[in-house]
Amino acid sequence: MRLLKQSIKAILEIFGLELRWIRPVHSPLPSPTISSLRKFDIDLVLDVGANKGQFSSDIRRCGYAGRIVSFEPLSSAHSELLQASARDIKWDAYPRCALGDHIGEVEINIAGNSESSSILPMLESHRSAAPESAYIEKEITPIKTLDAVAGKYLKDARAPFLKIDTQGFEWQVLDGARDTLPQIKGILVELSLVPLYEGQHLWRQVIDRLEAEGFSLWAFKPVFSDQVSGRTLQVDGIFFRNP
Repeated sequence: MRLLKQSIKAILEIFGLELRWIRPVHSPLPSPTISSLRKFDIDLVLDVGANKGQFSSDIRRCGYAGRIVSFEPLSSAHSELLQASARDIKWDAYPRCALGDHIGEVEINIAGNSESSSILPMLESHRSAAPESAYIEKEITPIKTLDAVAGKYLKDARAPFLKIDTQGFEWQVLDGARDTLPQIKGILVELSLVPLYEGQHLWRQVIDRLEAEGFSLWAFKPVFSDQVSGRTLQVDGIFFRNP
């Protein structure tokens, strides 16, 4: 083997080339989200609370090749979402709107970090853990229900997946999806372990509701912690429909 390497090296040097042996680098294991999308053959992701498209961009980079429909209420974030999805023929950015339990208009609070923006008032427990998330302004956005907008996307989907990241407004999104949920195979929903927004439902209530809808908890993924105390404040819960 050593003689072979020397011979190859000598031949390459004639052409001004250099032989280098590179140790392979193992890629990290896929996240619970990506692993579960693959396991359940998900072919449509409804991305509710898409912000600038971070979640959808991440699952694309990790190999998800199915359709995506993203919903985002903030004007500035929606503009960036349109840019992120523009070159992806399987990724649609729905016209700017919030999703909830009624159809009309609603005022949304814009956070300094954008991602923490919510229709609900923010509590001090959130602001103290992430001062950059404090509200800085407000705007009016259209609001619709998932039942009113999802039908045309679901009709061609074999295994749709619903992702909800609406900063305390998850319960209202579910209220507006009563006809849609029976068609959904999996759900990722943000679960707050402590109150972070005024009037929100906490993790136990959301888990109980989804279990009553026929889903089982599949995985947790921490998403927001108080760096001073070390306390976990929010996790993503991944659920899949019982057989």
